[in-house]
Amino acid sequence: MAKFELKLPKMGESVAEATITSWLKEVGDSIELDEAVVEIATDKVDSEVPSEVEGTLVEILFEKDEVVAVGETIAVIETEGREANNNASANTTSSPTIKKEDVQPEELAAVEKTIEKASEIVNTPIAKTSDSGKFYSPLVRSIAQTEGISMQELEGIVGTGKDNRVTKDDILSYLDKRANTTKKQESPSLNPIKTPSQKLEPKAAPISLNGEDEIIEMSRMGKLISKHMVDSVQTSAHVQSFIEIDVTNIVNWRNKVKDAYLKREGEKLTFTPILMHAVASTIKKYPLINIAVNGDTIIKKKNINLGMAAALPDGNLIVPVIKNADQLNLVGMTKSVNDLAIRARNNTLKPDEIQGGTYTVTNVGSFGSVMGTPIINQPQVAILALGAIRKVPAVIETPEGDFIGIRQKMFVSHSYDHRVVNGALGGMFIKTLKETIEAWDVNQDF
Repeated sequence: MAKFELKLPKMGESVAEATITSWLKEVGDSIELDEAVVEIATDKVDSEVPSEVEGTLVEILFEKDEVVAVGETIAVIETEGREANNNASANTTSSPTIKKEDVQPEELAAVEKTIEKASEIVNTPIAKTSDSGKFYSPLVRSIAQTEGISMQELEGIVGTGKDNRVTKDDILSYLDKRANTTKKQESPSLNPIKTPSQKLEPKAAPISLNGEDEIIEMSRMGKLISKHMVDSVQTSAHVQSFIEIDVTNIVNWRNKVKDAYLKREGEKLTFTPILMHAVASTIKKYPLINIAVNGDTIIKKKNINLGMAAALPDGNLIVPVIKNADQLNLVGMTKSVNDLAIRARNNTLKPDEIQGGTYTVTNVGSFGSVMGTPIINQPQVAILALGAIRKVPAVIETPEGDFIGIRQKMFVSHSYDHRVVNGALGGMFIKTLKETIEAWDVNQDF
């Protein structure tokens, strides 16, 4: 018999830890190859961890709601065969030695003192749970021990995670504040009077509660979305352009082909993939919309990866990404849109499927909104909101003269980062999108 360590896999460059939400197997259960063993939640998406081997689950190392760092062993599976060697080979390269008599006495004393201090820090483990009952994740404990933060000091950090747990961001923020405090103590200001150039942090007004008010704690996803939105507003200079598009040709064409499409492809043809296909082709004409900002530099993205805002069962939104959207025909786009939308509703999206987006489209019309002013999905520089399609009276120009008729129209809202996208580019983009959509051929096949 051999034992295999099931580790928390890497789930994207920005994902460092995950929360155990549910064990799908119990100790003693048989496990097939690639069978899901545990459900996890990251700051990106909920997912499952499959087994890389076939065997029997003999040990579970983390309980439900515990936070685990990427690469940590979460369970042990007993398999048939020889014991796998999980340890990396030792480094056999010899390093040069320094003789003790070659070092000055005062230097030797300083080195020994440093080694002694470092040894004390390294050899003082941080307990998983403090005397007061607070839980600390492996990642937080590792940072605390590396930075020499004692348990008493760790207890004083205010946590923003679930059940007031200290998160990675909390402890890193504490370290930044501690470093700044040390600098101020070492270099005291000669003029303690605040000058007008110094920034004063605004204080939130206290909220008054009475006996009839209900306090509802924000969900984990809600907190992440809230922070993401605030960060985006503070980062980008948001500006909007609006345009009205006549989609009568698309409405008539879809009504004509939707039954045949359902019969041939086995799924519905909605307006979303048609419009997403038009957006992808327009981005190809305006590549400077498909960029990201990194400090004082602009990163021009080679691939057009369209983010598609989709609703989750709890009412929150998630943005799965259609990779290389400009390379898909209408059938391919429809299948991608339908697949991602269904799996978003079922919470079965993979972490990689919500990363790498370069431009986002959100359909506010699905909620009955005529238009909206969406917030940019960082680190992108633009986002498009599709309004509801409505029948409206419109002036129709013909060679014989103008007349009033009923047309299908929709508003499109384009939010973009005015730091790098000027009004001309932002406006021309949706003008070209309008021309592309209104020129739709009603006689074309799908």
